[in-house]
Amino acid sequence: MSNRHYHFITGLPRSGSTLLAALLLQNPRFHAGMSSPVGSFVNSILSLVSAGSEFSSQVNTDQRKNLLCGLFNSYYQTESDKDVIFDTNRMWCAKLPTILDMFPDAKIIACVRNVAWVMDSIERRFRSNPYEYTKLFGSNMGRSTVYQRCEGLAQHEQLVGFAWAALREAFYGENAKSLLVIDYELLAQAPEKVIPLVYEFIGEPLFQHDFNNVEYDAPDFDLQLGIPGMHRVKPKVEFTERRTILPPDLFDKYSKMSFWTDPSGSSANVIAPKFNSKGNEA
Repeated sequence: MSNRHYHFITGLPRSGSTLLAALLLQNPRFHAGMSSPVGSFVNSILSLVSAGSEFSSQVNTDQRKNLLCGLFNSYYQTESDKDVIFDTNRMWCAKLPTILDMFPDAKIIACVRNVAWVMDSIERRFRSNPYEYTKLFGSNMGRSTVYQRCEGLAQHEQLVGFAWAALREAFYGENAKSLLVIDYELLAQAPEKVIPLVYEFIGEPLFQHDFNNVEYDAPDFDLQLGIPGMHRVKPKVEFTERRTILPPDLFDKYSKMSFWTDPSGSSANVIAPKFNSKGNEA
């Protein structure tokens, strides 16, 4: 257990984090998967021992750190044969000071995608199941039109808005050198080039992955969200061109949010296309 390394997968929804985890899972030394509950456990414990709690004066800083480290080790005890653990949660970008204090050698991998295509992907999943009211939207009015659905998702406390804000915080923060940003399109188009860069970033020996035989699905989790297929990974890693189903004004609005294409002002590591000032690929 003492030689185990923890790394973290995070970033925007519908941007390849499950695909990346499914690929890494092929390595017998690695454990990876879809979003785990560990992030929620961390928040719950910190709430119980922070100012305003009746227990805050009874738990010092070292004890808090020990509790959280013990949480990781306890949760992943069943993976005792794995040397490297990748925990996935969109909140990790907002917790870099915490996780890097617990695990100084940890690396954070953030999967990203043009935000307009993130919205398009979620909208497609929503429309693919017209007899289900997904939990992604809190009210009938909030899910009634594509404009309301996208606006709701983009709020800073919601699925896309929170992930985007957390990523932006990490990207420009003091711990950005521990962050690797991976663009979904590049991962899907050229996994044989992107994955070796991931191994280099985390300092692990390269493993020969099979990009034509990838397996991952979480049907029970997706059904309780009301979005079947949300975490299903196709066997072959490939990128498929398609037209957006978003109205042009919405697509244009959210296309302007991809700040990671200009890494100036950040020490983060970025695997993404570069864009010029007009937003065209350079």
